[in-house]
Amino acid sequence: MREPVVISAAVEGLLDEAVVRRLIEHAGGALGAVHGRCGKPALRNRAGGYNNAARHAPWIVLVDLNGDEDCAPSLRDAWLPDLAPHLCFRVAVRAVEAWLIADSERLARFLGIAGTRVPREPERLEDPKRSLVDLARTSRRREIRRDMVPREGSGRASGPAYSSRVIEFVTAAWRPEVAADRSESLRRAIACVERLIQSA
Repeated sequence: MREPVVISAAVEGLLDEAVVRRLIEHAGGALGAVHGRCGKPALRNRAGGYNNAARHAPWIVLVDLNGDEDCAPSLRDAWLPDLAPHLCFRVAVRAVEAWLIADSERLARFLGIAGTRVPREPERLEDPKRSLVDLARTSRRREIRRDMVPREGSGRASGPAYSSRVIEFVTAAWRPEVAADRSESLRRAIACVERLIQSA
């Protein structure tokens, strides 16, 4: 039996790492060494090195679009106009949380909210992370509100255990293939990872 293709990754943070792991495993591959995890500026500074490494082995770089560029291709061209043959450079529109919101049924169940509350077009959200926190704010589950929603007056954008809760959702419940129906950037990311594996 063929060993799974190992793909190295570079990401902004721990949530993105969990998403990349899920995407690669969904496509039948295995996540190798993970680099970055220190935010977007550090990721951009090292993007050239990751691109060079991808001339010889499979790599994925995942970055949020946020408001840095008008669209994903513009951001990609600004960072790496000459992509290595084994690099899957993917941009989440506008943030990786939009990919998670796109699996509305599972997200509603995880948060303990009505499915009708979950936005149907997550890539149109200006700030998907804030939208996810706002959904958690309406949760019937006290522990979800406690972990994901910032305390009043804290000045924070999310609660104290936001990342660990969302990573729990990614690992235990999120379905990339379902979410891809409502997220074009996710659909493209899945296709890119599948191509990496097939060509290895």
